[in-house]
Amino acid sequence: MKPTEGPSRVERDSFSEFALSFSETARSLFAAGCVTDTLFRVVKLAESTIEGCDYAGLFLLDTGVVTTPVHINPLAAEVDSLQQKTNEGPGLDAIAHRLIFCADDLSRDLRWLHFAPQATRAGVRSVLALPLSADAQLGALNLYARYPSAFGVVDRAKAAILVSMASLALSVARSHEDEERRAANFHAALSSRETIGEAMGILMERERITPDQAFDVLRRASQHLNVKLREVAQNLIDTGEDPDTGEPPSP
Repeated sequence: MKPTEGPSRVERDSFSEFALSFSETARSLFAAGCVTDTLFRVVKLAESTIEGCDYAGLFLLDTGVVTTPVHINPLAAEVDSLQQKTNEGPGLDAIAHRLIFCADDLSRDLRWLHFAPQATRAGVRSVLALPLSADAQLGALNLYARYPSAFGVVDRAKAAILVSMASLALSVARSHEDEERRAANFHAALSSRETIGEAMGILMERERITPDQAFDVLRRASQHLNVKLREVAQNLIDTGEDPDTGEPPSP
């Protein structure tokens, strides 16, 4: 019996190249850090790794409004804007239906009667739009090409993998930013508490009053001056002046 043949050398080389590209893409996306940098890298990787893609844009749905947070190429920004102005297009449909939309030739496509002819005049013939989802936020990656039938099977597979990794990388980046924001708020709260405590100590020693009475002085001054309690406390520490509560001084 003839032994079963394994994959050819060409197939093995192609698989190795694809695996290397996959690893480099993942490494680049997850090394970005913040959300904005991650979005920028998604667009840049789309243009550099998907052969049929000449320009890439990105939509995010923010409180019901479609935004375009990053762009590299002015033409991508223009065509993204055309989708928003005409209120139709593959990227918007990708967000609405959570499906991939592809147009092999916009000059012959009848799905977007307003967007398609304007995009064609701008220099775009093919579009591949893929839904993007990071946590609860929806979006779409828009890939544009100057020539018809630009996106083959391999391009579509690479784009699908890129969007999948981008969604995960965005979720990680957003979680990281949320953690940093919570840490910053925590440190700010500690600093504010220390400042208010120091100001209360000054009032307690100067006026021979209780902690509750000292805090009440700061609170009344904050309401009268319409500034934050911490600012009233910091001003007392910096100047030594009694907080202005709007009330006449005790005789």
